[in-house]
Amino acid sequence: MEANPGKQLEMDVDGKSYLRMPVKTDIITADDDIVQIVEKYTKELIQAGDLVVVSEKVVAITQGRAFRLDEIKPSGLAKLLSRFVYKNPAGIGLASPYTMELALREVGRFKLIWAAMIAAIGKLFGIRGLFYRLCGDKARAIDGPCDYTIPPYNNYAVLGPEQPELVAKEISAVLGCATAVIDANDLGVNILGVSDPDVDVVLLEKLLKDNPLGQSAEQTPLGIIRQVTEASLVGASS
Repeated sequence: MEANPGKQLEMDVDGKSYLRMPVKTDIITADDDIVQIVEKYTKELIQAGDLVVVSEKVVAITQGRAFRLDEIKPSGLAKLLSRFVYKNPAGIGLASPYTMELALREVGRFKLIWAAMIAAIGKLFGIRGLFYRLCGDKARAIDGPCDYTIPPYNNYAVLGPEQPELVAKEISAVLGCATAVIDANDLGVNILGVSDPDVDVVLLEKLLKDNPLGQSAEQTPLGIIRQVTEASLVGASS
């Protein structure tokens, strides 16, 4: 296995070394079953003690939670609120009327308006990021099209996945190893669901902070985390 461009395969955390191996797949659609997809692409690669990570976006896509932009009609409120969201080149977030409209449906307009008001006050005191913290994972996980988005999803907006912890457990039951559903991009990482309470979420966040799965043409929505041993290095290079 090889690291994605600009990323490193191996990473040291707390005195231990780990491999973060991206797994390439075909384009995943709403017709796919996420458990079968993960099994298909990782079953022959995993070893005892591995942890499989799955991008929240592909989980949501298989759940039918990806919508073409022409299926979404942004309200006036969505257009207004989206104007005040910082447009980061690493991810559009809710800075689009289309993703903001999905957020209004998913989170609720009153909560979003309240969060926007508190966030505006926070900015006056130099406090940033309150909006997403107050809105929670459902708002933070909504993804919109960017220049680097793989077709056909460069014309889609995607909600966060439903029941990510349950999905992680279902995948784990088939693979026989720990699994996590993650929301990772170049802005940061959020662990949405893990298959086992013994999974070290803090460690996993450190291992994924540089987004080793990639964002676009890499087509690597899956990954395998493995602590480095002599045997694991041989397996990864084969």
